[in-house]
Amino acid sequence: MTPSQYLHAHLIGQPGSRDRLNTPALIVDLDALEANIAAMAAFGQAAGVALRPHAKTHKSADIGHIQVAAGAVGLCCAKLGEAEALAAEGIESILLTSPVVTLPAIERLTALAGRMPDLALVADHPQAVAALASANKGGAIRVMVDIDPGVHRTGVASARDAVALARAIADAPQLTYGGVQFYCGSHQHIPAFADRRAAITDRTMYLQTVIAALADAGLAPPVVTGGGTGTHRIDGALGVLTELQVGSYIFMDREYGDCDLGTAFATALMADTRVISANHPGMATLDAGLKAFATEAGVPVIMAGAPVGSSYRFMGDEHGAVILPDGASPPALGARLTAMTPHCDPTVNLYDAYHVVRGDTLVAIWPVTARGRSA
Repeated sequence: MTPSQYLHAHLIGQPGSRDRLNTPALIVDLDALEANIAAMAAFGQAAGVALRPHAKTHKSADIGHIQVAAGAVGLCCAKLGEAEALAAEGIESILLTSPVVTLPAIERLTALAGRMPDLALVADHPQAVAALASANKGGAIRVMVDIDPGVHRTGVASARDAVALARAIADAPQLTYGGVQFYCGSHQHIPAFADRRAAITDRTMYLQTVIAALADAGLAPPVVTGGGTGTHRIDGALGVLTELQVGSYIFMDREYGDCDLGTAFATALMADTRVISANHPGMATLDAGLKAFATEAGVPVIMAGAPVGSSYRFMGDEHGAVILPDGASPPALGARLTAMTPHCDPTVNLYDAYHVVRGDTLVAIWPVTARGRSA
């Protein structure tokens, strides 16, 4: 039982129970979440592209099962620990989108592969492929060539390197060549749709040269996976990716709120906080600070509970402030404010559970299954 379940399980199903939650509390609007999942599923079906949503966004077995039930072919995980946690809760098909190279991690990987129907991973170096092949004593593990889109974070650096690595995978009897990954992470938040489309079109032209080289070598990729929420509509129109790794569409956050996505998704993730001090004009102190929101993407956006034009300011580990427009009266002591998260993925990792609501009624508490599983 999580602390959130201990504190709030008795409130489930009671009308108005959202207003009785201890704060700060991570909130999921179930109507908005379901609408977002349905909208992306409909997009994928219309575009003829499979969806493999990225679980680094939600780290939740409950949400993952909803996505799979809506038609997703499986999930992506950024880290092995995430995959272990979600597989233990019945997620049957997972792609690890970061290379696994150390011996302890490879031993965990091969053990996990023996416990689930479909585990795949990416590789970008022949030494990693050799280590995987040497360690795997069970059935063949599916390995995909990770292609660097120009960010220089992970991925092979050229078409020639892609061909050599794909050949090494295909030649290893303990491995299965699964295709390629091409994730343009730095492009997802380019604000203007036209600028984002131009950048992704350029990168996709490069990807096509790599795919052509692989095909000429008899290694045409059976799956081409990548993309994300920010580029899903562009990737779907270009028609090169066969699988989309969309993630943040289920929640939305301030970063994506600043972008034109070409598809309307609702804000489904937010944090409730309360006024704990209001002794000075023009502001009030809240119980949600640096420990309640990821901070690298700026400040949260006040959605409800304060006058229009109010803004948030960090005031330390445990506290924030609502800054009021000139002449506005502060919210009352104990008043509930709702804030949109600046960046959903790392904010989720700060909490033990989601408080799932329909309207103002708490309907469920879902654990953040893979919270802290960064290894």
